[in-house]
Amino acid sequence: MNDQESEFVDRMGLLMERLGGTRTMGRLYAWLMICDPPHQSLTGLAADLGVSKTAVSTVARQLELSGMIERVPTPARGHHYRVTGGGWAYVLQVQLAALRQSLETLDFGLSVVGEERPAQRARLAETRDFFAFTLQDADGMLQRWREHRERSS
Repeated sequence: MNDQESEFVDRMGLLMERLGGTRTMGRLYAWLMICDPPHQSLTGLAADLGVSKTAVSTVARQLELSGMIERVPTPARGHHYRVTGGGWAYVLQVQLAALRQSLETLDFGLSVVGEERPAQRARLAETRDFFAFTLQDADGMLQRWREHRERSS
């Protein structure tokens, strides 16, 4: 890894932290986006990133479960990983599913406060309306993204 690649990997680590992940998660994902060959072993990733093989294994499993990377079949015993296409869209869809569930919770909250507590009801209603709007807009955005990707490929 050269100096500029290392800086990119470190910057992605910081970005992933800001997005709620771990620095190692961001660094691993970044390196898999730019490494050659595009698939790497756990041992190689640990050496390249300067972290333990256990840390890489843990983070790789998390990224794999989130749809960001995938395990690549190899003739050897070790695991190899590579970045998957569409990973960020999948992560967003998972987050949106959580937002959909939150609507039920907020609807329940609205039934709890009823009409006799207008200030509390207004706060709950605003939050619920924001989540509902976000979901509606995000569904459209994801559709536009899929159409954009199809036109671009």
